[in-house]
Amino acid sequence: MSSAKKNSIFPGFGLSLGYTIVYLSIIVLIPLSAVVLKTTSLTFPAFLDAVTAPRVMASYRLSFGMALLAGLINAIFGLLLAWALVRYTFIGKNLVDALVDLPFALPTAVTGIALAALYSKNGWIGQYLEPLGIKIAFTPWGVLVALIFIGLPFVVRTVQPILEEIEIELEEAAASLGASRWQTFKKVVLPILFPALLTGFALAFARAVGEYGSVIFIAGNIPMVSEITPLIIITKLEQYDYAGATAIASVMLLISLLLLLAINGLQAWATKKTGRVR
Repeated sequence: MSSAKKNSIFPGFGLSLGYTIVYLSIIVLIPLSAVVLKTTSLTFPAFLDAVTAPRVMASYRLSFGMALLAGLINAIFGLLLAWALVRYTFIGKNLVDALVDLPFALPTAVTGIALAALYSKNGWIGQYLEPLGIKIAFTPWGVLVALIFIGLPFVVRTVQPILEEIEIELEEAAASLGASRWQTFKKVVLPILFPALLTGFALAFARAVGEYGSVIFIAGNIPMVSEITPLIIITKLEQYDYAGATAIASVMLLISLLLLLAINGLQAWATKKTGRVR
């Protein structure tokens, strides 16, 4: 063992790992275990009835479907925004960079009220969309708008540092070898950015699945149409149906975990393929 390791002021591996496991258990594992254990108070037929009711199934489709769609949209436009912030200099760049973090700072209720005011029938944007037959507020599309708003910073802030590290010389070398701009981006830049882009997508998706405050104000919360799963869980808790609420929460937890594991697996494969260290 080197003298640097002997004289290190930081705790050793054993202490660090033990502290990490204890902290993770208290903050994450124990609360999640409590949810699952509460669900076991239901019989299996009662559990199936609770989690497969038509109203609940419709909320699953809306919550997960819109979360995935919002994540994909944010991955595309978040990449474009990060590219503009890193590669170009323009008037108001610092302001745009600061506005990216606005969804982090705004209370979710304020976000929902603001979006509902903008996209309602008489709102600044909605009044122009309504004559075209496009209705955003109090429809599933309102859910999508809210999820895009709150998820965009996750993609931008994840991709931006990696984009700043990419050496311009790599692109210049590709161009000197006859590659077009699209070929350079596809063959040189995108493989390096792909793991970070997947991470941003996963973070945006995870945030969107559990979003509540900003969605309920613009969604309209119409059963079977624009009602999200977190709202159903809150409703059951208000009705003191704790077992039913935890049953639905357990299904959301399982689906989210499987999707995130799949995304992380794809990210690990992409990272290994590009040869970058995570």
